[in-house]
Amino acid sequence: MRPPKYALVAYAREAAFNDALEHPDTWALCTDTEDLCADPPPPARGTYALLGCEPEGGLCIALTRARSDGSAPLGRLGLEILDKWGRQSGDWFLEDVRVLGDLPCARDLSLRDVTIEASESVHNLSDHPQRPPHSPGYRIRGATGEHLGGCKDMAHVRAEPSDLTEPPLRLLGCSPRGALRAALDTGEEDLGHATLLRLDARGRAVQPAVEGELTAWIPSARGRGLIDLTLEPWSERPPTAAPEVWDLWWEGRPTEPNLWARCGAEARGFWLRTAQANRTYDGPDAPPGATHHLDGRHITDEPGFFCALGEAVNGPGGYFGQDLATLTECLRGGWGAEGRFTLVWHDAEVARTCLGVTPHTGSRPSTFEELLAFFAGTTVDVRLARGFSTGR
Repeated sequence: MRPPKYALVAYAREAAFNDALEHPDTWALCTDTEDLCADPPPPARGTYALLGCEPEGGLCIALTRARSDGSAPLGRLGLEILDKWGRQSGDWFLEDVRVLGDLPCARDLSLRDVTIEASESVHNLSDHPQRPPHSPGYRIRGATGEHLGGCKDMAHVRAEPSDLTEPPLRLLGCSPRGALRAALDTGEEDLGHATLLRLDARGRAVQPAVEGELTAWIPSARGRGLIDLTLEPWSERPPTAAPEVWDLWWEGRPTEPNLWARCGAEARGFWLRTAQANRTYDGPDAPPGATHHLDGRHITDEPGFFCALGEAVNGPGGYFGQDLATLTECLRGGWGAEGRFTLVWHDAEVARTCLGVTPHTGSRPSTFEELLAFFAGTTVDVRLARGFSTGR
């Protein structure tokens, strides 16, 4: 009999589930799901005003073009949220920005109110940048961190309406136990809030899949004593590429390098999320001055670079960032390597040819040269090499 693929557990209790098959807080083991995965719809575009703006660099160039052409592309825009001392206290991002125009700022005629059209980044932690009390405003950054000026505030002028709805999630062939079994036996209508975990073949949680509210159940056609559950998710569903990655993690954390290379670009992005969820916290960093070898044979896109980098530092299935912001955090220590080390990049010509050339509607992926420039500003010594040796 094939092991269950999923475990339903009490909400917010997934951290301790190394053995979901026997854990007392497991509510059900599930054979499969229906309508679990869904790619998020494109973010709704809105109109925003950067109030009291001092445009610089690329923003100035885009403004000049917008005044003559009606609008101008700017790409990704980041707002660095400043505390009352002018120090960065957070970030908030807009994607696929177009500059529409500007007007003199009513409160200070030396400044401009800049109108832009953009989509909010799915990585933002809030619907609006949260400024602390007495904040002077924001620093504005471009896609690669370049300085574009600053502004006193930001206003959301208008957003496109969205009426997209998703079907409820069905959990199929579930064997209820624990608190859920007790609720079903007593006829309880409120079945509770739960987290669905994806399991590997040994019953270990690979990562949380979705969170939501159990709303209904029926007897399952998959076996005597089994039920099918309905769960209304309140968290983001896994992308449609997720099963491709989960199948490669079915036997546990990979021991073979470059399994991620079998995935397409979307699945490689989810691989990074899976690797992050499975990183170990108790292992020490490699000592300063260590050498790590980056296998560049399969780095044909930006997610592939970070998959390969995670393996170079932390072995198969390893994680060491999924974009430049998280890579910067990893370089501060605690993620497998301390700041000063040597990265030998083998077969770098693959990345030189492929990176940053695929069209994107949002932020453009980094090019090979931009990645080298990023490392040049860190304590990592990157050395390019031909071919790849498995020796370390």
